[in-house]
Amino acid sequence: MINEPNSHESYGVSPRFRKSIEERIARLERDAVSDELTLAKLDCEDHIRRHRRLVAIQRAEALRMRLFLDRALQPSSQPSVSL
Repeated sequence: MINEPNSHESYGVSPRFRKSIEERIARLERDAVSDELTLAKLDCEDHIRRHRRLVAIQRAEALRMRLFLDRALQPSSQPSVSL
């Protein structure tokens, strides 16, 4: 289940952290595609069910991370704190 945070909430992420998250999203999506292709080779119904669940979880986690990045401010758009 994806919890919808407060729509007014904003936060910033560094370019390095953003890149790390984007790479993780790409790995999750690539693994989901690979695992989906593996489904055709499985015989046991229980194994197929668990494998489908794995694919669904990989896709849900990638979506959750994409939503996180969509709400994050770019470093140039982050408000500056004056002392």
